[in-house]
This record gives sequence, C-alpha cells and structure tokens, in this order.
Amino acid sequence: MKKQFKRHLWFTIVVCCLFVAATSDSFGEGLVNWHPYAEGMALGKSDGKKAFISFYADWCQYCKRMEQKTFRNPHVVSYLNENFIPIRVDVEQEKQIAAQYNINPLPDTWFISETGEIIGNKPGFMSAEELLPVLQFIHTESFLKMSYAEFLKDFKEEQ
Repeated sequence: MKKQFKRHLWFTIVVCCLFVAATSDSFGEGLVNWHPYAEGMALGKSDGKKAFISFYADWCQYCKRMEQKTFRNPHVVSYLNENFIPIRVDVEQEKQIAAQYNINPLPDTWFISETGEIIGNKPGFMSAEELLPVLQFIHTESFLKMSYAEFLKDFKEEQ
C-alpha cells in the first residue's frame, strides 16, 4: 500500500511539473531577456532595435540592487523586452568589452543605436522610477529633439 502511494505521489508531482512547464512560456517569464554582448549587438542591427547594455560585477552592491529591484519591476521588464535588445556584460568576465566602453564606476548603463553607434550612458544605480523615463527618452528618439529636462517635464505631466 505504501509503495503504491509513493508511486502515485511521484507520478502526481511529475505530471504537475510537466503541466507547469507546458502552460508557461518559459520559467524566466517576467524577467528581462538578457543577451550576451556579441549576440545582442548583432540582434540590434538585424532587428532594427536599440541596445540597452548593463555593465555589472558580482561584487557590486548597487548592481545587485538594480538586479533585484529595477530589473524585476514589471514595467521596466516589459519596456526593455519590447523596445530594446537588453545586454548584460560582467566586467570581470568580459574585461575587453568593459575596457572598450571605459567602464568605471558600476553599475553603468549604455544605449546603442540600431546601427551600433553610441547614443549615451548613465553611470550609477537607477531605480525603476528613474530608468523608465530614460528608456522612453531613448526609445522615442526624443533625445534628438529636446533636452532630458524638457522631456521629463512632459513625462511627469502625462503621468
């Protein structure tokens, strides 16, 4: 009897796991769809999307805070995944790429055009509330028409 119960329990657990896997798009649902640097830069050019590069290190406390808070905010996740090619670069593992962008301090966020040209960067920690208008400023190409201060004024009025 105990053997049959254990088999039934095991079967139920396996079926439940398979059901969860089959009904969700992925286990990473609701997370930023990060790409490695080379793949992300190529995707940006082929898809005609701007790249969002987040430079970080495992030892960086503000990087961890951005990962836990900012990059888990559903609005940030959605906006990044829909409008940018999100790229993460570990400065300890990819020193050559970090040197190419002269990264210091961390975290450091960079925006790259669809053709691979640098639009700009924002060093330091950004909360979701700080990052969202920056993402919209870059995505809508408002940076070509107005200052960020002007954009922020309009952005806050719309909220």
